[in-house]
Amino acid sequence: MLELRGVTKAFPGVVANDGISLEIADGQVHAVLGENGAGKSTLTKIIYGFYQPDSGSICFNGQEVRFRSPADSRRMGIGMVFQDFSLIPSMSVLDNVALFMPDQPALLRRAELRRRIVDLSERYGLRIDPGLTVAQLSMGERQKVELIKLLVAGADLLIFDEPTSVLAPQEVDNLFRIFEELTAQGHGVVFITHKVREAVAAAHVVTVLRQGKIAGSVSRPALDESSLVSLMLGGVTPGPLLRNRTPPARGDVALEFEQVWSTDAAAGRGLRGADFRAYAGEILGVAGVAGNGQQELGETLLGLEPYRGRIRLFGADIAGWSPADLRNAGVGYIPEDAMGMALVPGMSVDENLVMGDPKRSGPFWMDWDRIRTWLDQEKSGLPVPNTPGHARVEHLSGGNVQRVLLAREMGRSPTVLLACYPARGLDVATATLVRRLLLEQRDAGGTVVLVSEDLDELLDLSDRIVVLREGRTVGEFQPDETSTQEIGLSMTTP
Repeated sequence: MLELRGVTKAFPGVVANDGISLEIADGQVHAVLGENGAGKSTLTKIIYGFYQPDSGSICFNGQEVRFRSPADSRRMGIGMVFQDFSLIPSMSVLDNVALFMPDQPALLRRAELRRRIVDLSERYGLRIDPGLTVAQLSMGERQKVELIKLLVAGADLLIFDEPTSVLAPQEVDNLFRIFEELTAQGHGVVFITHKVREAVAAAHVVTVLRQGKIAGSVSRPALDESSLVSLMLGGVTPGPLLRNRTPPARGDVALEFEQVWSTDAAAGRGLRGADFRAYAGEILGVAGVAGNGQQELGETLLGLEPYRGRIRLFGADIAGWSPADLRNAGVGYIPEDAMGMALVPGMSVDENLVMGDPKRSGPFWMDWDRIRTWLDQEKSGLPVPNTPGHARVEHLSGGNVQRVLLAREMGRSPTVLLACYPARGLDVATATLVRRLLLEQRDAGGTVVLVSEDLDELLDLSDRIVVLREGRTVGEFQPDETSTQEIGLSMTTP
């Protein structure tokens, strides 16, 4: 269906794709794995027409093509489901699909479009009511709407960018069943994921990228997690987490949310009665489908959004505290949106690493000799990307952007760290390093509130797990006494 021949794409200071030759067949799920900066995102954006290759060629259904924009690729029959959905919550499923139709008539034939949506829903097991508003749908159902949009538009090749990051475990299983239906109908599926286990479970072929080049492709039945990890890391496999299964004695209450309601609660979003305690010397896991108040946990904690209720830090009510007050008190925050909420895209890696810390950057000017001495001392133990310190953050891959944020926040040795999806998009080695640092912080008496959609990660790292659903804490679990399915049901079932 799709063939890339010697595709190369370079940006200032980096070759993102270096002579990529790849074949994607109809009726197959083709997964793409790789470390941060390996070139996965660039490759999919070339296929989708967002970028044009510097050299090489692309053939689609036997014909050489040149995609100058996503509109070109969509006209040829290529569609992409992005990690961040492009839906209008106040509009119906039908209207959202209509907005994406390539040849929408002057007068929308609503009854005909409804029949098409129902037919596609039944054919692929999507089960979506066209009359519901998007705001009424779960994240998994919204992903199905994105897929219906592409199918109505006539897509033959479907690209999924990290599609499981917003799904509960049972929704992931359902997505993989949809993959099977799509391929049975002759569609090709490109599955971008950083989760090796999911690639093995869903893909017919897995291609591994390393440093912009293809490290290897493996087909069923030879797919094996350890061999794929070895390909990703060049033969080096990360060591075990070495978790201390007997945590230190739990200390005082470090962070407390008491019936916290955020300002957008009236609209059915945000926090609507969040209530939990996190203690010194523990990792408190927070499970929940994305969009159930996780972002508002950080925004209310740092005083970025007004709220009702009480938030206490080591017993002190923080109402009225500024973000600077909270950071000076030892609060660290790794938000879900690193580029939008925590980093300055036009500034360099080094500038972002020292931003907001006068002890490192100086009160009146930037003493770069002292800063770089500190950075050289600290970088070895932190997940700093292997890029020049003068490189601007906006030119980094998504994984390397995350590494800059992680290095800055974890390098401050916070007493309380709220970490939202810290390992999202990271390669196996870096994710392992980050998880070790979280455990080290806990063992040193710090407090970690770990928000993650990866339930295996939560079960492995957390001392306790609470579930956030519709902005409320609805359950508490002991990791040794529960399962991903039990937590997943609590995440999705009232």
